[in-house]
Amino acid sequence: MRVTGTGHASMRIDTAAGSILCDPWVNPAYFASWFPFPDNSQLDWETLGQVDYLYVSHLHRDHFDAAHLKRFVSKKATVLLPAFPTSEMEDELRELGFTSFLRTRNEEVHELDGGLKIMIQSLTSPTDGPIGDSSLWVEYDGVRLLNQNDARPTDLSLFTELGHVHAHMLQFSGAIWYPMVYELPQAAKTAFGKQKRDRQFDRTWRYIDDLKADHVFPIAGPPCFLDDELWQFNDIHGDEGNIFPDQSVFLSEYAKVGGTNGVVLLPGSVAEVTTESCETTHPVPVDEFFANKVAHLEEMRERKRPVIEAEKASWRHPEIDVLKEMKRRVEPLLEESVYLAKGVGGPVRFDLVGYDGESVESIVVDFPGKEVRPYADEKVRYRFRTERALIEHLLHIGEVDWVNSLFLSCRFSAARIGQYNEFVYSFFKCLSRERQQYAEGWYDEHERTSDAEDVTLGDWVVQRRCPHLKADLTRFGVVEGDQLTCQLHGWKFDLASGRCLTSVGHKIRAHRADAPATPA
Repeated sequence: MRVTGTGHASMRIDTAAGSILCDPWVNPAYFASWFPFPDNSQLDWETLGQVDYLYVSHLHRDHFDAAHLKRFVSKKATVLLPAFPTSEMEDELRELGFTSFLRTRNEEVHELDGGLKIMIQSLTSPTDGPIGDSSLWVEYDGVRLLNQNDARPTDLSLFTELGHVHAHMLQFSGAIWYPMVYELPQAAKTAFGKQKRDRQFDRTWRYIDDLKADHVFPIAGPPCFLDDELWQFNDIHGDEGNIFPDQSVFLSEYAKVGGTNGVVLLPGSVAEVTTESCETTHPVPVDEFFANKVAHLEEMRERKRPVIEAEKASWRHPEIDVLKEMKRRVEPLLEESVYLAKGVGGPVRFDLVGYDGESVESIVVDFPGKEVRPYADEKVRYRFRTERALIEHLLHIGEVDWVNSLFLSCRFSAARIGQYNEFVYSFFKCLSRERQQYAEGWYDEHERTSDAEDVTLGDWVVQRRCPHLKADLTRFGVVEGDQLTCQLHGWKFDLASGRCLTSVGHKIRAHRADAPATPA
């Protein structure tokens, strides 16, 4: 099995029975904030795009690059389609010209022509990607590969049961806006960032240990930030709280926990994977490339500057009455929302900075009142501040997912009172009737489902499945004193009260092992 690195989470997998192109991303994403690093725009995409199969793991725009898919990927390719709850991915790919689809069944092995086998595990909670994320397992002639990319399964045993895995590709770096955009003292930002960075690595080590593959490939990050306004987010400033460590840092941290089987893929690197070995060739020496990271970034910044400026010039739409258009689009969703609206529980404020950089219009999405209205000087628990032009652009293009557009761009600041509230982000990820109905149904089922099984962790008896996203706490749960941390997403619980310390809701069932359980 030959694996060619094509940048970020993208790779081309070649076997004698066919080729699969995964997640090709080249064009800037999220309001021209994210670029692939190392740069992959100069690869021979005309050739790389002539494949038998296309796999897009999910609709994040650093995985689903519509312009690139339309221009460079053969429309004769059969799309290996994850079993997602909505038809959005298939609909978008059809609009780009793809006509051949294999609608996979979740967690079932499909045998393709020539003995090539694939299986896709789909994750379908409202918090998995933009309504869904997935992993791809591939087997040919006894060689097995797992492309986990961004996905965070609660358990990898499904893959180990199919046989020993030889190549494991997984995310290790940050792909979020927290804590950088929060209006916090710098010392607090650094502390929270370091905590998140450490948690990212801990989760990665857990996945690696669970699968025990012969070779581990760090992929799916980090992006680089080439706009002068965002340059500080690159991990080149000696900031221990930066959440975007690169592949060279991964190798260094992995070595500290005994890891010796890491393999880096630069764009153009080729790994020949067999059941016995992995021989890799690179376009340039990996150590040398990352030693010159700052120079590479500075060269990219100058080369991509016209691209960024052209994108910025397209955002303003002064003809749009933002308040009026938000009322038209959002209020019907508020009216129909039950779980999301209740979960948010209060007004959310958007401060829109005008073209002059000074004037501000404040708009409130009032979840209890089910309306969008001007801010009325009331207290809000969540506040976002961004350029008016960005909201105008989202409304102009009819964007249904403000989380995986505006928020991932990091072109905003945020403040909140109290705990993180996942329902805020779930709502703004679901600005269409189809998405909202799915999310409401998911939360309804999730709330009504009782997790009856208990396990003992240290001095405590707790429910086996995390109340957040059902992670197996025998694998991801760590108890320190009276506090439990689920390492899959870093959520914390006070075991004495059952209260979630990370977000609103999600109470856990727990009691001391030497005390009787309290009746429900």
